[in-house]
Amino acid sequence: MRQHAPRNAMDDLDEIARFRDRCSAFMGALLDELATTPDQPRTFPEIEDALGWPRRRLASVLGGVSHMRHAEFGGRRPYRFYGDRDSASGRWEIWVDAGQAAAIASD
Repeated sequence: MRQHAPRNAMDDLDEIARFRDRCSAFMGALLDELATTPDQPRTFPEIEDALGWPRRRLASVLGGVSHMRHAEFGGRRPYRFYGDRDSASGRWEIWVDAGQAAAIASD
């Protein structure tokens, strides 16, 4: 499968920790949840259910962090995506790899 914009995924552990420190409580909760299952892409509804969030909250959180991501991190992000055409589910999927999860968990 082909990742969506893999060049934007962070791999520097210090950069990931700094992103985690700077983000909102909702984004922090999302990162913490993703870090519980590294290397396992999940659909947005699956993650929203795990967090007890209503539908579309995850998309809203990602939209909310966009300005910070671009202004402070050059558009880079501490998570990865499969687009709906490239995922096993046929929906957008998001995950963190093992290195990203370790950086998130160490924060």
